Amino acid sequence: MLIRSTLPTLDRYLLKQLIPPFTIALGTMLVALLLERLLTLFNHLASSGSSIATLITLLSDLLPHYMGLALPAALCIAIFMTVNRMSDHNEIDVLCAGHISLLRISQPYIKVGAILATLSLLLYGYIQPIARYDYREGFYFAKHTGWAPHLQSGMFASTSSTTMLTADRVDHGGARLKNIFIRNLKDNGKAELITAPRGLLTISERDQATQLDLWDGQVIHVNTPDVPDDHATVTHFEHIARVIERSKSRKAFRSRGDDEREMTTPELFQALRHGSPRISYIVLRSEMDFRLARAISIMFIPLLAIAFAIGRKRRRSVVGQIMLAIILVGFNEILLFGHSMATNGKASVWLTIWVPEFLFCIGCTAALLARSQVSWRHRKPVLLNRTSP
Repeated sequence: MLIRSTLPTLDRYLLKQLIPPFTIALGTMLVALLLERLLTLFNHLASSGSSIATLITLLSDLLPHYMGLALPAALCIAIFMTVNRMSDHNEIDVLCAGHISLLRISQPYIKVGAILATLSLLLYGYIQPIARYDYREGFYFAKHTGWAPHLQSGMFASTSSTTMLTADRVDHGGARLKNIFIRNLKDNGKAELITAPRGLLTISERDQATQLDLWDGQVIHVNTPDVPDDHATVTHFEHIARVIERSKSRKAFRSRGDDEREMTTPELFQALRHGSPRISYIVLRSEMDFRLARAISIMFIPLLAIAFAIGRKRRRSVVGQIMLAIILVGFNEILLFGHSMATNGKASVWLTIWVPEFLFCIGCTAALLARSQVSWRHRKPVLLNRTSP
C-alpha cells in the first residue's frame, strides 16, 4: 500500500502493464536455457549412476548463471512488447497529446532498469561466483566418487581386492541387476556370501560412494579352506543397502579462487590491491571491469527498447525487433570478445570493454532522445468542445 500510494497513477499503470510480459519472458528463457543443459547433465550423470537429487542440485547451481543471461533479455522483451502495444493502441499518442513527453513515459521503465542493474551487481559479483564453484565441485564428485561399473550379464567384477560381484542379468544402463551373487573375504578368515534375486546400483549421497540395494536375499557366513570347519550361518533379509567401496584415496576438490570467475567482487578488489600469487593483475582487472560493464548496460536497455518499440502506424514492428536483437546480441558478443582480449593481454581493458560500453550507452540515450523529439513534434493536439455563451 505504501508503494502504491507513493507512485503516480501513470507510473502504476505502466508498471502494471510491464509485470506480466516480464514474468513470462523471464520464465520462458530460464526454462529454455536450463533444458539444454539438463539433457547434457542427464547423460553424464546417468552414466555414473548419480541420483535425481544430484541433478536437481547441479541445476540449481546453474540457475544464477542463466539468470544473468535471461534478466536483461527478458527486460528488453517486456518493455518492447508493452510500449509497442501501447503505441498500436494509440495510448502513446493520447499521452503526448496531453503534454506528457516520451521521456516522462519512459521514467518508470528506466527506474526498473536501474533497480535490476543494482541487483545485477549482487548477482554477477557474489551469487554467480559462489554458484559456479558449487556446480564444479558437485559435478566433480558426481563423476569421480564411488564405483560406477558398467556390468554385463554373467560378468565377474572385482569391486575391491576382497569383493567380487556378478549377476545373471543386467540392464543396458548397468544399474538394475537380477540374480546377484557377492563374495566378500573377511579379515578373520571367513567369507561372506550374499545372494539376492534383484538389486540396484546407485551413488550414495551420504557416503559419497556406490551403494548396492538388495531385496529378498540371504547372507551366508562360511569359513575359507585354510580355516578349520565351522557351522555356516544363514541370514535372510527383505532389504539391505551395501556400500561396496569407499575410496580411501579420494582427493578433495580444489579450493575456491583458482579461477577469477569464482571470486566474489570484494575478493577481486582485495586481490587487485594486494596481488594474487595464482592470477595475474590483468586477468583480475578485466574480470572486475567486465562485471561492472554488464551491470551498467542493463540500465540503458529500457531506453533502446522504447526507442525501437514506437514505429509508424499500420506497420508491424518486425524491423524494430530485428534491429533491437542485432544490437543487443552484437553488443554482448563484442563485450565477451573484448573481455577475452583483455584477459589474454592482447589489448587494454579500456579499449576492449569500456569503449564499446560507452558507445552502447550513448547510442541508447541518443535513440530515445531522437524518438522523443519525433513523437513530441508529431503529437496530436488536444481538442476542446467549445460552447457558445
